[in-house]
Amino acid sequence: MSGSSGYEDLGFAKVDHDRAARSGRLEVIFCPGKTPDEVAAIALSLAKKNPAILATRAGIDHFNAVRAVLPQAQWHDRARCITHGEPVKVIDCWPVAIVTAGTADLAVADEVAVTLECFGHDVRRFNDCGVAGIHRLFDQLAPVRECGVVIVVAGMEGALPSVVAGLVDHPVIAVPTSIGYGANFGGLSALLCMLTSCASKVTVVNIDNGFGAASAADTILRLAATKRP
Repeated sequence: MSGSSGYEDLGFAKVDHDRAARSGRLEVIFCPGKTPDEVAAIALSLAKKNPAILATRAGIDHFNAVRAVLPQAQWHDRARCITHGEPVKVIDCWPVAIVTAGTADLAVADEVAVTLECFGHDVRRFNDCGVAGIHRLFDQLAPVRECGVVIVVAGMEGALPSVVAGLVDHPVIAVPTSIGYGANFGGLSALLCMLTSCASKVTVVNIDNGFGAASAADTILRLAATKRP
């Protein structure tokens, strides 16, 4: 049943088909707390009216249920994401850089990348560039500086976003990860370090929130690509 405000009522969920027209971005399925059958039903509903579908924080059971109703669905194991369809590319837009401090941060970085690609963006990856070997970042600075937004993913003490922000002239979005030893407190030390950054243009999202960082970058870049009258 379709609601008067542009949603489909599935009983357990009201699928928002008008979200893209209202807020510029398609509705995304957040899988935790939903059964595989519920995720599959929402995905099938979205597929009727949207060119691309994204489900985040999914498990393999969620994917198997989605694939049963949408055989072309794809599973992104490390990112824990499900995608379906062909994203509409954002025209005349800067690419996005994703810089990771270490290989242990790649799961969060993969969520960033899958989300951005589903939103239609060109993604450039720069992995394992942490401050423990900062020369690795310096070797990548030229291509990083060619990107419109730089998303920096780091755990431990979370120092990398401040360093990057001091070297590039575009927005930096910092993603603290839960990677680290005991005093890391599940990512809290990285979060607090990023929030108290001395670099003036660092914006911080929540711990392990790759989707939130990608959404923020998408908003910035779509606005930058808009040709105002």
